[in-house]
Amino acid sequence: MIKSSFAHRIAFSSLFPNTEVGMTEPIKIGFLAPLTGPVSSWGLPGLNGCQLWADWLNRAGGLLIGGRRYPLRIIPYDCGYDAGQAIEGARQLVLTEQVKLLMMLGGDTFTPLKDFLNEHRVLTSTLLPSDLSPDTRYLIAPSEVHPVYNVTGVDWLARNEPHLTRVAMCSQKDALGLPSTATYRAAFQAAGLPVVKDIQYDPDTTDVAEIVQPMLDAEPDVLCWCTSYTPMVHAMTEYAHQQDFAGRIMSCTFDNYQRCVARTSAEFLEGTVFQFPDFDDPKLARKAFFFNRPSDFFKEYNTRYPDSWSAVSWEYVAILEIWHAAVEKVASVNPVSVLTSMKQMHPVLHAFGPARWWGESIFGIDNALIGDWPVVRLVNGKARIAEFGSVPDWLAKHEDALRDHMHEVGQLWQQRIETGHQQTGLTARSMAD
Repeated sequence: MIKSSFAHRIAFSSLFPNTEVGMTEPIKIGFLAPLTGPVSSWGLPGLNGCQLWADWLNRAGGLLIGGRRYPLRIIPYDCGYDAGQAIEGARQLVLTEQVKLLMMLGGDTFTPLKDFLNEHRVLTSTLLPSDLSPDTRYLIAPSEVHPVYNVTGVDWLARNEPHLTRVAMCSQKDALGLPSTATYRAAFQAAGLPVVKDIQYDPDTTDVAEIVQPMLDAEPDVLCWCTSYTPMVHAMTEYAHQQDFAGRIMSCTFDNYQRCVARTSAEFLEGTVFQFPDFDDPKLARKAFFFNRPSDFFKEYNTRYPDSWSAVSWEYVAILEIWHAAVEKVASVNPVSVLTSMKQMHPVLHAFGPARWWGESIFGIDNALIGDWPVVRLVNGKARIAEFGSVPDWLAKHEDALRDHMHEVGQLWQQRIETGHQQTGLTARSMAD
């Protein structure tokens, strides 16, 4: 039986007196991510969401461990997506603050910390599962297993819009774009959709026409941006609009889609498929879901932190929910005990319902959570969930194909180790007017 989420328990327990013994010494969570600078939109909205979640928890009495309640404190450290600052921040948070969980964006800031975190057995989370390998024993990717969930969008499109048969796709050649390219290739292959143009562009490219025009010349029914960065997603979409493209747009993310609707039209973007919902979506209220109060979280977040909502706003919180459930189950905040508890929970509740640990075939270790993932469409200019697709079900049929395509672009864990660390040249997830 699936237990209710922490937020649901808060709503229920607030009706009754809190009789547990309260402690004054807080349990500390480290938040090591870019909070300023050009890629702060990968970190700061996540910190905002975590602070909101911690406030909810502390108002309900705190973290319950063995009959005692402890306040939770989020300790942020701004690494600016700089490896040197990340090393300094990790030492501060682990050795001085003695945090019980270290939350990171990952990527270029995780690699230099790997030996230090292993040596000190620091339970660490990442939003970039490509950080995983057999020698990252205490690293987990329980929130967003990018880009594997993108298969659900392709599967939905093939089943529901069978008249769209020709696909042109593109993504940047870096540690975020290459695995996305491989995943979309595998998904389109599994769906029987021919790719008529497949472009891999340099991450520093700014000439949108150079990318999109050859895709349009191939006369596709679908333009797929894969996991291009938000500024490129917007720029390429606007170019396609200017060229009177009349087919379907598909993308992994579509942060700040309202801006793109305003700069093109709701009619042009009708039916656009991506993977990240707004949390006021009615279908979230009917899902076995880690908040059970997603619309309340969405509303309060946007009141506190206007104009900053993105997937990042909830992804770190989803990790805290899983950590919280494991802590209360094992009655300890010892990182090794909590990790063991996490791995023994069947099922684990991740962001959109029950999930299981996976990853050995791609990452070399089963430290990533997979389950259902939403397929999102734009309907009258508003993001709406079309369905929740099952990533495990798709992998049961097509995992070998995914692995083959990952191998083709050099993204299996063995290949990444052999060729050395590949830079993840992140750019902003927010758009400036």
